[in-house]
Amino acid sequence: MTKKTSSSPPLRVGLISLGCAKNLVDAEIMLGSLLQSGVEITNDAASADAVIVNTCSFIDSAQEESVDAILESVELRDANQRGQAVIVSGCLSQRFREELPKLMPEVDAFMGIDQVAQVGDIVGKAIAGRAQKTQSGKRKAESGKVKQRLNELEKNRPLDEHEKENAVRGTDKFGKTKSVLTPKASSPAPVFDITPRPVFIPDYDTPRFRLTPKHFAYVKIAEGCNHPCSFCIIPRMRGSHRSRTQADIVKEVKALIADGVKEINLISQDSTYYGLDLRPNHSRAISSPEKFKAAAKSLAADATTICTLLRELNSIKGDFWIRLLYTHPAHWTDELIQTIAGCKKVARYIDIPLQHIHGNMLERMRRETSQQYIVDLIQRIRAGIPGIALRTTFIVGFPGETEASFNTLLDFIRDTKFERLGVFAYSKEDGTRAGAMAGQLTDKVKQKRRQLAMAAQHQVAIAVSESFVGREIKVLIEGEANAKQLLGANVSSWEHGLMREAETKHLKLKTKNYLVGRGEADAPDIDGRVYIRAAKGALPVGQFARVKVIGHTDYDLIAEPV
Repeated sequence: MTKKTSSSPPLRVGLISLGCAKNLVDAEIMLGSLLQSGVEITNDAASADAVIVNTCSFIDSAQEESVDAILESVELRDANQRGQAVIVSGCLSQRFREELPKLMPEVDAFMGIDQVAQVGDIVGKAIAGRAQKTQSGKRKAESGKVKQRLNELEKNRPLDEHEKENAVRGTDKFGKTKSVLTPKASSPAPVFDITPRPVFIPDYDTPRFRLTPKHFAYVKIAEGCNHPCSFCIIPRMRGSHRSRTQADIVKEVKALIADGVKEINLISQDSTYYGLDLRPNHSRAISSPEKFKAAAKSLAADATTICTLLRELNSIKGDFWIRLLYTHPAHWTDELIQTIAGCKKVARYIDIPLQHIHGNMLERMRRETSQQYIVDLIQRIRAGIPGIALRTTFIVGFPGETEASFNTLLDFIRDTKFERLGVFAYSKEDGTRAGAMAGQLTDKVKQKRRQLAMAAQHQVAIAVSESFVGREIKVLIEGEANAKQLLGANVSSWEHGLMREAETKHLKLKTKNYLVGRGEADAPDIDGRVYIRAAKGALPVGQFARVKVIGHTDYDLIAEPV
């Protein structure tokens, strides 16, 4: 990359990362690559030579947040440091790779999913290009117009030949060419490096600078997705499912444990599919439970699967949790249930997004599971793994959702009593099959149904919290509780829905009297918390502790050290 002269300080780069944990890992890889290139990382955007905005485009509101973050970064640059380069990475630039450079001419570089490890060179080129540009007379993008145009592009975009076959699964043609925009002679072109169909997957040797606290980490075990869900744009942005080798993941986890990490969070778009693409002559068309079960049974004895990975990670010496995130209901097997039950270091926690329960809705969503299959699966999991905490997400207000089908979902929420649950109001994503469906519901109806679903779960959550009172549990100490946490702020995630509404009960003691931790049933930044009545320093941060639950709020637990 282009560097400053030896007599000047190193280049300074700031980074804004939006979206999910998988996007956070991409941001960590970019920071690691930059540090390896001799770049200095800064939290002060005004003093940076370049600012990277790592974007999310999962749903419409996430996309709007990304557009706003980009244009705010441009405004700050123009006001404070005109020579600063603004670079856009992540899902938004991947999704709209052809049009973003035209809609946002003030951005200096656009990079895709495959380019995160090459960010150093891209930053250098962007800074050099910025130095050649002049601001006089240059058109500036307006937030509202950009968002409107992006929606129009997706609405009118025809399916390509590969998407006509199954809407998401690619072929070998994808990922082997790059699109290059030809700039007008009168306008300097931004740096543009985006592979149409991503193929990159990080490995142990990929540079990485962790942004999580020292005691927990996210480990990406695979990238991409093969599922044909009608509401989802992720496979087109992230590519087909591709797994890391088991040995490579184990090597990374061992290094993290040696560095003091106490919680390993395994992430991918579909963690239960892990390893199936590594088999010889594999076919991607095994998404349904029947086809997946048959494919799993036909594997060689030494084949890599999520079960073999969990068992080997469980055998690593040390005191730590392994948390399995993003499992697909269609890919659960009896072996996986038995594996989790037999691995003491695997947290008794299952993240299994179901999206709906009514048969017609599941068909329209192309979820490849039936209502009875889901009911039976939950019974098998709870029977096979005593003490398991189930978390899921549902989409309400999906096109064609009738009052009857929504009421079926409400009854399912009340009857199943999920320990953790989030709810999305359906987000119409142009460019998806669902976005073109008849029977689109109004925002008013969608929001009303989300409120009703959250109200049903609210009652379940209170009962779940109450069931913990008097029990001793193991928690991972996060730190001293702050005032915002003690007020029961809403918890939300683009991939996990809204997890809670404002609590009816609050802790009334002073903040300094509490530490905050998480139990096995609480994933980072997503689920509940355990507030421990103890002064700062009473329990070591980043370590496990035994506590006794003495009370609860609507969604969280109150405890004291044992």
